[in-house]
Amino acid sequence: MPELPDVEVYVERIAALMGGHRLERLRLGSPFLLRTVDPPAEAFAGRVLAGTRRLGKRIVLAFDGELLAALHLMVAGRLHWRAAGAPLARRNGLAAFDFSHGSLLLTEAGSTRRAALHLLRGTASLTGLDRGGLEILGAATADFRTRLIAESHTLKRALTDPRLFSGIGNAYSDEILHRARLSPVTLTRSLDGAAVERLFAACREVLGEWTERLRRAAGDGFPEHVTAFREGMAVHGRHRLPCPACGTAVQRIVYAEHETDYCPTCQTGGRLLADRALSRLLKGDWPRTVAELEEGGSR
Repeated sequence: MPELPDVEVYVERIAALMGGHRLERLRLGSPFLLRTVDPPAEAFAGRVLAGTRRLGKRIVLAFDGELLAALHLMVAGRLHWRAAGAPLARRNGLAAFDFSHGSLLLTEAGSTRRAALHLLRGTASLTGLDRGGLEILGAATADFRTRLIAESHTLKRALTDPRLFSGIGNAYSDEILHRARLSPVTLTRSLDGAAVERLFAACREVLGEWTERLRRAAGDGFPEHVTAFREGMAVHGRHRLPCPACGTAVQRIVYAEHETDYCPTCQTGGRLLADRALSRLLKGDWPRTVAELEEGGSR
């Protein structure tokens, strides 16, 4: 799932390439994508893209006349900048924002349609889409700690809960916890002050470093290879490969649709996280699906 660094770069490149240009039409290739009925897609034709922003993991495109398009890519949605009028792929093409100089295409791999597009009027209409998570890069340590201990969860669950923290998902939470040298199943309210500060610093470092790294990779173009598994990540997607810090084989926890990668030496005191007690803990702390975590309530 595209997370804060990926979405930030998407937003920046959309603004650079399409900002100030007039949308000729909005094409929809799937009836499952659109989650609203007013305004209609036809209302966006002829509107100028006046601004872009990130709202959690959503990309918000603001057109003149106070019309908004809020897009959530979920797990497998991706954006592509193509020649004007480029056709939608039959199997995975969901939408196209057609400008005179190019088309922004939305695709979604797989057969399950989870990506969502909300067409809205006025900024107040975004309130219902805002999960309320803290924007860590602009927050103070005290605000971070307040959110972290607001509920008793595992650290992995807390970091990826959009009601608590904005824009962090499966991949970067693994990287953050490795950087902080904390176990993903440690409970939030068990951390001392030093551990909270270490976790906060790791959040800011990992998110900031990867945003800059992806920004440099995109350059003056458009990010076409957005993935949860990046070359240079410490643990995420590196099951059984050596930890770059200590050389220990990276281990993995799989529960429902969620995967956690960690280094036992750096994060869990050498203990492997695989027993019945862990299964009971995860069952009580995690929703069954990614969609439930992203769009549903807490458990």
